[in-house]
Formats: sequence, C-alpha cells, structure tokens
Amino acid sequence: MTKSKSTSISKSSKSTSLLILAAILCILSLTCPEPARARIFIDINAPSIRQLRISIPPFENRTPEAAHPDLGPKLAGVVSNDLELSGYFISIEEEAFLPGAVEDIARERIRFKDWSVIGSELLLACSYRGVGNSVELEARLYDVFRGRRVYSKRLLGKIDEHRALAHRLSNEILYLLTGQKGMFLSRFAFVNRRKGKKQMIKEIFTCDVDGHNIKQITFDKSIALLPRWSPDGRKLLYNSYKDGGPMLFLKDLSTGMDRRISSRTGLNIGACWDPKGGRRVALTLSHGNNPDIYTIDLKGNILDQITRHWGIDVSPAFSPDGSRIAFVSNRSGSPQIFIRDLSSGAERRLTFEGKYNTSPAWSSLDRIAFSGMSNGRIDIYTIRADGTDLRNLTGGRGNNEDPCWSPDGRYLAFSSNREGGYHLYVMTASGHNPRRITFGNGEQTSPSWSPF
Repeated sequence: MTKSKSTSISKSSKSTSLLILAAILCILSLTCPEPARARIFIDINAPSIRQLRISIPPFENRTPEAAHPDLGPKLAGVVSNDLELSGYFISIEEEAFLPGAVEDIARERIRFKDWSVIGSELLLACSYRGVGNSVELEARLYDVFRGRRVYSKRLLGKIDEHRALAHRLSNEILYLLTGQKGMFLSRFAFVNRRKGKKQMIKEIFTCDVDGHNIKQITFDKSIALLPRWSPDGRKLLYNSYKDGGPMLFLKDLSTGMDRRISSRTGLNIGACWDPKGGRRVALTLSHGNNPDIYTIDLKGNILDQITRHWGIDVSPAFSPDGSRIAFVSNRSGSPQIFIRDLSSGAERRLTFEGKYNTSPAWSSLDRIAFSGMSNGRIDIYTIRADGTDLRNLTGGRGNNEDPCWSPDGRYLAFSSNREGGYHLYVMTASGHNPRRITFGNGEQTSPSWSPF
C-alpha cells in the first residue's frame, strides 16, 4: 500500500515537472529570436552586405476592360531599378520565371517552390486598378523560403505620376527590411553642358533619383553653375554669368521666380546653405580683393567674414549641425581641405595626401567626401571629420568629381567620365554598386541631392 502510494506520487510529480518544462519551452519559443522565426532584415551597418534576390513580376492589371495595360511592366520596372540602385537587392530577370508561376499569383495561389528554385528569396506580387485619373496599387511582399507574407499595403496615386507611386512602394520595402527611410522620392539638381551656336551653354536641370523626370530650371543661354538645394527643398542657389560676372541667384521652384542675391565686384561663388534653418549662406567673395569665405543672409547682406588669409579660400560646406565649415584653400601651396570652428575660430588642415583636393561635401553621418587627384586621375574620397579613415571610393575608372551626399548619408552621387562624357552616378557610401543614372544629351555635372 505504501509502495503504491509512493509510486503514484512519483508519477504525479514527474508529470507536473514535464508540464512546467513544456510551458517554459513554449514561452521561450514565443519570446526568444530563432533563425526560423526571425523576419528577413538587412543590417545596413554590417561591414559587408549580402544582397537579397527578389523577383518582381509585371504588376497584374485589374482595371475594368483591362485599360492602361502598359502600367504593369512600367511599375515593376521602376521598383526593380530602385531596389537595385539601393545596393541591397538583385532583381531576378523575368526570363528566369517558371512557366505558369506568374499566372498562379493572379489566381492568388503561389507555389513558393517555383520561386525558390530560381534563387528568389523575396517575391513582390502587385496588382493595380485604374479609376479615372487615379491608380490604386495593392502590394504584397513574400518571404519565399518561409512561404509567408511579410508586407501588404494599398497605395493610391495619379496615373500620370505612376513613377512617384512606384518610388513610394520602393521606400516602403526598403524601410521594412532595413529600418532606414528610402531616398527614392528625392531629386537631383545638376548642370547640363551642351554646345551652343557660339559658346558652350550650361543650364540647371533637375531629375528624380533614378535619372528620370528631367526638368530644365534655368533658360539663361549662358553659363549656370553649382546648384544647391535649400534645406526645405523649395529653392535653389546657383551661380550664373547671364548678367556678366559670376553672380549668385536664388530660384524659387514653386513659382519659377529667381532673384540675384549677391552681385559684388569680383567673385560671388560656391554658395552653400546653413543646414539649421537655411537663413544664411556661406560663399566666396573677393570682397577686398582677396577671395575669402563670408556668410550672407538671403537678401545678400554680409553677416560675417569667416576666413581672413592671403590664400584663396573657396567651396565652403557646413557641418550637419552648422557649427563648422569645411573649405578649400591653397594656403599650404596646393588646394587642400581645411575645417574652421565657427565659435572658436580655430582652423586646421584636414587633407595631407595628394596635391589637389577640392569640393568637400559634409554628410549627416559626419563624413566628408571630396575630389582628390592622384597619378593624374581624379577620384572620390571620404574621410572622417577628425582626419582619420581616408578611403578612395572610385579608384581605377576615369575622372570622378563633384561628390554630394544623400540626406541620410548612406549614398553618394558624383559626376564621372568613365564611359566617355561626364554623367551622373550613384554609389553607396562605401563605394559599392556605382550606377549611372543620366543618359541624356550633353554632359551632366555638379549634382546636388535634395533634402527629401
């Protein structure tokens, strides 16, 4: 009797222990990250980034009577190009899709093996419906390996602005997988150079980040240079010779009106905006016969003289917080980059390698990009603001000039003649995935990236 009772108690205790253990394992399975449960995520801060392979079939047309049939491949093409431009994705060619796989998506029956066998890790399945002048887009993103949906959303836009709608979707996907806002709705201002009847003509243009939607901004039939976006993205500073010497103009992009804000005798060049509020501008004036850097307000009134040196000081670039300015000076014998602290007035030389370093651009992540000459070729370099970690990003292909940063500091645009004439390119901040984005007539130089 005692033995039987003891055995019963032992079995009861063992069952209770197993139940407790099972409960603990269940809780752990819900709270602890596992490779099989974790969603796809791209670590953009990793030393090296593995690109994800994504399939993007033409978007299915659900418009009544199948109107607007050309939108499907166009929308898919924009998103595919955007994601490849980011450097985080490889789009699988449509020719690789298995027979019937795309039709199965339309039937809302996805056979994930058909996509995994061609190496796809992600599948973007989208449909659209035209309603009057608008188009409604329904997007679904799938993790092919796990066979599950990781994103779905409806987006609405205008048919004649379908590229912007596709850019919005690209931004959504990039944010989902990286936690970083996309840049696909941002724009470039740049100089387009072409031959006129009597002289070379340079005008200011803008385009989307992928090089499409090109618009001419100036019509001076003269020489316009160095466009710079305002912090609110509504205005452009630029230099023009249309009234004689190099004067500074301000263009309001919403009204199309422009006005001259600095036309002093001599130089009025290389302006950059104060990133904090955009109420002052730094530029080079040869006021007093020596080219120095000044700040002015938007009416052209001089606020302060920043540099006072017998050397030539040009190309100012504010730090992200507006407390310092990088600039180019020949005071050391050849053009080099210096940094000035605006509160203390302390100046220090930043670059020491190479005999010709120009065009500094300061990123939101506190790195400085510049053009430097070595062995007769011009390349894009980056360096920390403390002078360490110098990197050559474009070594080996043509001359590369005029670097500018994306708003998030993770990409660089620049002009290069690696394929003949000068055109605009975009690459990651580490120098990977360089892609040409302009293919128009003439040459494109001096890019400036809009703030959003």
